[in-house]
Amino acid sequence: MTSLLRPPAHRVSGRAVIKWAADLLVGGAVLTGVSYGFARWTVGARWDFQPVWLPWAVGALSVLAVLVIPLWRYRVHRWEVSADVVYTTVGWLNREWLLVPVSRIQTVDAEQSWLERLLDLATLKISTASHEGSSELTGLPVGIATGLAAQLAHRAHDLRDDAT
Repeated sequence: MTSLLRPPAHRVSGRAVIKWAADLLVGGAVLTGVSYGFARWTVGARWDFQPVWLPWAVGALSVLAVLVIPLWRYRVHRWEVSADVVYTTVGWLNREWLLVPVSRIQTVDAEQSWLERLLDLATLKISTASHEGSSELTGLPVGIATGLAAQLAHRAHDLRDDAT
């Protein structure tokens, strides 16, 4: 099925790939450690089922995820702001196209995790009265994210209508 929506004009920063890979690497390391502990426990418990292969499988899948998912997400994650709408596409497995009318925006926040600070990135969170109408853009350069937050907050104030 072909989408009638064109992709938004702007990509997120290329440094977002590093952030997403680091997030997956930490999660994969934790899962591998837990699976190793489970495998050791089953050997000590003298069960008939001893999954000594489990940490290897989890580790291999984690490495594959770190190598594939961030690049795949980077191809999809895009954003655009027009005079009256914020348009984003996100997702790596499931794809989501979201158009948020600027007049419906209630709050706009730019925030940074510790890793985003190291990479000079930020996440822009756009909230509306409806949870489904809210949007989050990760991987923006910090200057663009803070500038967009201020710009969208100002526009939302100017365009606010009585329907919100």
